[in-house]
Amino acid sequence: MIDTYRHQGLRRKLVESVKSKGIIDERVLDAIGKIPRHFFLDSSFTEIAYQDKPFPIGLGQTISQPYTVAFQTELLEVQAGEKILEIGTGSGYQACVLVEMGAKVFSIERHRDLHKRSKALLEKMGYYPKLFYGDGYLGLPAFAPFDKILVTAGAPDVPDALLNQLNVGGTIVIPLGGSGNQVMTRLKKKSETEIEKQEFGHFRFVPLLGKKT
Repeated sequence: MIDTYRHQGLRRKLVESVKSKGIIDERVLDAIGKIPRHFFLDSSFTEIAYQDKPFPIGLGQTISQPYTVAFQTELLEVQAGEKILEIGTGSGYQACVLVEMGAKVFSIERHRDLHKRSKALLEKMGYYPKLFYGDGYLGLPAFAPFDKILVTAGAPDVPDALLNQLNVGGTIVIPLGGSGNQVMTRLKKKSETEIEKQEFGHFRFVPLLGKKT
């Protein structure tokens, strides 16, 4: 695993690209600037790993476009020390961004092979979020409650289990909608019965599925 001066230069350009699209949280930009994205992709993708595009990682899944990662993270308004649940570990890239920002990260992945792959990779990189193999629809009740929840797959609605595992005052960021077209949505839990909802434009995510594989 080699992070060359060329890779670092490409990362700086990626940060500028993401910034030019409207991301203003410097901590988000700093995290993207630090994480070697090419480590998450097959070696054949190394030269294009720093384009602002999603790429396949197998099992019908993708590593999200860096702008999308930055957009969701900025909406989450991450503060150091917060306990954050991520639904959909995928490659592990988003989890690393949250760790870089000082969060205590719990992440769940429904694909066993992806879970094993991301766990091994992140340990080699020196990142240690708590990674779990399981059903994202169920969250992680044994470790609840959480300050923030980030869902990195499209869902038709917000799973009740996730709302129940969120602290009052907490935030969920989730792409809501049908296959291939979702609206990025932020929900703030004002009380046990009051949820404030905001929408932030259309995105495309792989679907949130319940069954483990």
